[in-house]
Amino acid sequence: MASILLRRLAMADTPQGKFLRWLYRGVIDFTLPTPRLLVRPVLYVFLALRQAYYFVFRVFVCEPLFKASCSKVGQRVRCGPFVQWVQGAGRIEIGDDVAIHGKASFTFGSRYSDDPVISIGSHSHIGHNCAFVAGRSITIHEYCQMAPDVVVFDVSGHPSDPAARERGEPAPDESVKPVVIERNVWIGRRAMIYPGVTVGENSVIGANSVVMSSVPPNSLVMGNPARRVGTV
Repeated sequence: MASILLRRLAMADTPQGKFLRWLYRGVIDFTLPTPRLLVRPVLYVFLALRQAYYFVFRVFVCEPLFKASCSKVGQRVRCGPFVQWVQGAGRIEIGDDVAIHGKASFTFGSRYSDDPVISIGSHSHIGHNCAFVAGRSITIHEYCQMAPDVVVFDVSGHPSDPAARERGEPAPDESVKPVVIERNVWIGRRAMIYPGVTVGENSVIGANSVVMSSVPPNSLVMGNPARRVGTV
């Protein structure tokens, strides 16, 4: 009914229709002037209150809940004002001075292992919305940097055989291959690290890269599928 009325209003060629269209546009486009002397103090108060809220929520809710989900937590581990997503039975091991900048997800496929583990080494930084899926193990060494939206998984989750997928079967055990990110690796935004990949130390993975094979140390790789384009 509302859509019909709006359509009639938009097409009406009567004085009443023209007036209603003028009034509608005036309401939609209405804005107030913002004198800086009046608005800046309000902005500062808002920013201070927001920062205080995020500080309290992070320190007393988000970080304690995440640390309680971990089997090992180093010193000065911090995360953003988000409750991290942890699903399934497995171990999360975090080194010293690790920062999770925002919200990350940690998912375990315990059907493949009695003790799947996701390990993040000391001084590593994990960007917002990164996702880790471990059937056996994902190991991230020290001083690694991950931009937002990076996905690392050691199991595909579904079989490649179409008949097996139709029957609802899980991925076969042989498709589960541990992932290793060696020391001081930088991974760009929205990159994907596939099962069985080892990224050699000091390497750089370009944004949006799909890494399906292991990367030698000190490499610059990018593309889909990712290939080595230089050294660092």
